Amino acid sequence: MIGNQRLGLVEVICDDLLRNAKIPLILLVSVLASAIFMVATVHRTRLLTVEREKLVLERDALDIEWRNLILEENALGAHRRVERIATEKLKMQHVDLSQEKLLIKQ
Repeated sequence: MIGNQRLGLVEVICDDLLRNAKIPLILLVSVLASAIFMVATVHRTRLLTVEREKLVLERDALDIEWRNLILEENALGAHRRVERIATEKLKMQHVDLSQEKLLIKQ
């Protein structure tokens, strides 16, 4: 009791904490804030890790596609080279459909 005034238990505890335990109260608030930031950071890190894994898979798929396109380009390049040599050096040309003759063996 302070004077003729009767205080409740909660009020007495809060008054005691504010008067005598400022440093532990500040430390408690700091620990709680640190814990909340830690949880938020771990959650964000997990989201970024999942996103990174998706991007790595996409990169691998694009790398495989790029290699296949290089192989296809080389294969098509070989046909173009053969056709160029045939037309330039051997003076070969495509046959018209009107000049084409089919032989059937009976």
